[in-house]
This record gives sequence, structure tokens and C-alpha cells, in this order.
Amino acid sequence: MKPIAWILNIIMAVAIIVLYYLHFKTSNLPANKAGSINGNMKIAYFEIDSIENNYTYFKEVRAALIAKDQANTKQLEAMNKEFNIKRQELDKLRSKISPDEIAKREEELMKLDIDKSNLSQKLSQDLQIERDNRLLEIRKKIDDYLAIYNKDKAFSYIFSNDPGLIYFKDNAYDITPDIIKGLNQSSTPKK
Repeated sequence: MKPIAWILNIIMAVAIIVLYYLHFKTSNLPANKAGSINGNMKIAYFEIDSIENNYTYFKEVRAALIAKDQANTKQLEAMNKEFNIKRQELDKLRSKISPDEIAKREEELMKLDIDKSNLSQKLSQDLQIERDNRLLEIRKKIDDYLAIYNKDKAFSYIFSNDPGLIYFKDNAYDITPDIIKGLNQSSTPKK
């Protein structure tokens, strides 16, 4: 599961528990309009998967991470190719060279294999760190935009809806299109 989705799931789960508690604690009060509790708490939500698919900056980050992953894969494939070529050369020359030369070449192959393994691990770790940092950056952009967006909306809570977490939602409180539009506008360089 993606780190940002995991964090958002935890936040939403805690908020749902609080809402259930408040609902059942005050269930003997007269019914209020949907989306507010006691008439003064407004709640809205947005679809996180829609943000991922329609927020331009998110798509750019995803494309950059995919490109970096592909570049890493090409680099590792080149090392694999070099390793295989050297292994085939050694196999062809095995009967024609001395045992010392065979041992030397096998040692070189072993070193190349270790280097390849170390590079693979390093590239994977670097990509994961970059992915985590970029997702935190996106999360901050969303948080910053929601603070601005909510100044005149006065929602008490704004949740992200991760599929499978919320079982019922009233689409009247879906602010996803507003969020996507605002995020894309705030990410567009000013001319």
C-alpha cells in the first residue's frame, strides 16, 4: 500500500471512530441536516484515486518516478549483459587457459555479481526514498490547498475516501472536482 494512502487511511479511521462516538452519544437529540452534527460541524470528502489520476503534479511525479525506475532497470540490465558476456567468454576459454587465469576470471565475475547486487539494492533504496519524499511533498501540497480551500467553506473535517474504507457516502459532500481544479491551478506556473 502506498505510504500516503496508509496515512490517510489511519486518519480516516480515527475520524470515523470519533464520528460514531459523537453520533451515538448524541443520538437522542433531534435529527440534523446530513453532513453536520449538532448543526455546526460540516464534513466533506474527496476521492484520493481521482486526485492521483487527475492532479497534474501527481501525474508528473508518477511519470518521473517511472522514468527513474526504467533508467535503473536499464542500468542493471547492462550490468547483467556484461556479466553474461564475461561468463560465456570464460566458458569458451576454460579449456584453453590456465587454472590461475580461470580463478582470476571467476573472481572478477564474483566481484561483478556482488557489485550488481549492491547497485540493485542501492537503486531500489534511493527510488523508495525519493518516492516517499515526493509523496510527502504531494501530501503537503494537498494539505496546504485544503487549508486555503476551507477558509470560506468552514468544514470541520475533510476526509479522503480510499476505496474500501467508507461504506456509505453522500455524493452531495464530494468536493473532489473542486480540489482537483484548485490543485492544478495552484501548481500551474504563473505567466
